[in-house]
Amino acid sequence: MKKIILLIALSTSFGCLSFAQTDTTDLMAQLEKDNKPETIYTTATFKTTRLINGHTVENTGKGVLDVKISHRFGKLNNGAYELWGLDNASMRFGFDYGITKNIMIGVGRSTFQKTFDGFLKIKILSQSKGKHKMPITLSYVPAIALRTLKFEDPKISNKASNRLFYAHQLIIGRKFSEGTSLQIMPTFIHQNLAKLATDPNNIFALGIGGRQKLSKRISINVEYYPVIGDRINGTTDALSVGFDIETGGHVFQLHFTNTPGMTENSFISQTTGKWGKGDILFGFNISRVFNIGKRK
Repeated sequence: MKKIILLIALSTSFGCLSFAQTDTTDLMAQLEKDNKPETIYTTATFKTTRLINGHTVENTGKGVLDVKISHRFGKLNNGAYELWGLDNASMRFGFDYGITKNIMIGVGRSTFQKTFDGFLKIKILSQSKGKHKMPITLSYVPAIALRTLKFEDPKISNKASNRLFYAHQLIIGRKFSEGTSLQIMPTFIHQNLAKLATDPNNIFALGIGGRQKLSKRISINVEYYPVIGDRINGTTDALSVGFDIETGGHVFQLHFTNTPGMTENSFISQTTGKWGKGDILFGFNISRVFNIGKRK
């Protein structure tokens, strides 16, 4: 009887020990899993997909439609007779849609030179830390624009291809802190038909832009597109300064700029206003997003 009791006690002890070892092993495995480094991607480098006139590294989300309405009033130096430019305005309305989280498309129509435009934005790299480290976000934006103004010179062949402009842009951005983000935008523009024989068909620019948050919902933005090399006669570089104000489902952007154009070919290659002479236009952008894709 004593031997039976001893065997039962030994069996119970070995069983408890085995269970404890198994439980400890499972716990260690879970801790190792929890401690494995994860890739953390940077979000909200900028408030919206546009900085002022040009693109940012941000994309609309998958299945999200972003409706944008942009206005540029007349020049402030037009004086009180034209209410410092408020009597005049050019506008663009556009629709941007997220195909995937890294690919979006957009179309728009501007009153400036009666221009239709379309673009594709592809996010190639995303800034991240942790397991996979990436110091920047990189996007590629090819765009096309069709100017539908009547030809000024009837002697010019009225081919539809003569109205086309093309743009290719890389956007290299980095969020340095919760409030500070910068990006550079090397851009190539091609116009099929130059207005003057001395004007170039190909134009290069190296844009730079950034934002600094002033509060949780307000930031100040700056955008500058200096042309490198040949430029169209009589043009200057586009410089814009503004504010982003986030109000729930809207992002309201107020700014001052020296260009009425809102497509790459117009504000990079065709700006004629000079800040030093008061050729400054007040304007705004409104962005409203709608979820129209299937929700999981």
